[in-house]
Formats: sequence, structure tokens, C-alpha cells
Amino acid sequence: MSYSDFTLKDLQNKFGIKNKVCRLFDKLEPIEPSDWLKTTLEKASKLPTRSEKAKSESIVFPVLLELRERNNQFITFYSGDNLNADEENGLKGECDFIITKDTGTFDINYPIIQLVEAKKNDIELGVPQCAAQMVGAKIFNQQNNVLVDGIYGCVTTGNEWLFMQLTDQLYIDNQKYYLNELKNLLAVFQSIIDKFKISV
Repeated sequence: MSYSDFTLKDLQNKFGIKNKVCRLFDKLEPIEPSDWLKTTLEKASKLPTRSEKAKSESIVFPVLLELRERNNQFITFYSGDNLNADEENGLKGECDFIITKDTGTFDINYPIIQLVEAKKNDIELGVPQCAAQMVGAKIFNQQNNVLVDGIYGCVTTGNEWLFMQLTDQLYIDNQKYYLNELKNLLAVFQSIIDKFKISV
């Protein structure tokens, strides 16, 4: 068993993690994307980005790079790395993107956001996998004496973005964000990063 095999019911049965759909973010001040990001995504929109790999390279990666630059390298991210937190319970395997606090280390350190590319372009199919990776990230942090209030997650098709938060239970946002509303999408990511700037 690995992250991609989990269902939300599995997470509840094995780890006692219930889930709830709710509004995660209050109205946020939109953030103007850089000219570089707008140009990059405009060019990407003209490409046949049918596969998950193509979307990660042409859409997700530039958005994350923009966030890193906006925040003076407070964050870094890993793509396609393994996060083996609890192999006996199936919390292992490859992650699409792991966003961490940048501690200057080569190894994964301090994961704060898990990002999963939706399978079959269906955002709901990615929710259990992302949730399992969030549980894995929480356990990984605990094993390394890293204490944070919560772990965030995001599932994306490239166009649609759905956010989650793991604290005492799993909270799934009842609102989706869209690439054509890039200012709002950046605002959500920035609000998450700002919370970690205060707490870590």
C-alpha cells in the first residue's frame, strides 16, 4: 500500500482522521502575478498539456517558482521525491510536489504543503492521495521534532485547484480556485505561507 492506494475511509479507520467540507479561507487580497509568470502561463496555454507531467512542468512549476521568489526563498519544493513516513501503515511513496520551509539542506526537511496532480483530470480523485500525503508529512515532521499547527494540501488539474488542511481532522475547502483567476490562487498560497512564517 502507498499514498495513491488510500481512500478517505482508510484514513479514518487507520488513523482516526475524519474529514469535513468547509470554507478554508476568508476573502483574501488578490496578488498581482509577475509579468514573467503571466507570460510563461500564456505560452503554456498554447501547448498540448494533456499529461500530468506536462502540466507539472508548464503550469505548476512556474506557479511554485513565483511563490518562492515572492517570499525571498522562504520555501523550496521537491518534485517526484519519496516521502516514507510510516511504511508499515502504507504512508510511503512518491509525491508530485512537496513544499517545505527552505532550511538549506539537500534532503527533504520541514514539509508544510503537499501538492498532487489530479489523476484523469478529475480533481476529486486526487483528494485521498493528497490527504494521505498530508498525514505522512505530519508524521515525518513529528519524527524530526518539527512542530507545526497544521499541514496543507492542494490537488490540481492545472486549471482547477482545491485546498485542504490537516489539523485535528481533515478540512476540505468548499471552494475551488482557477488558473484564470491567478490573482486569487496566489493569494491563497501566500496566506498559507504567511501562517508558517509566523509559526516556524
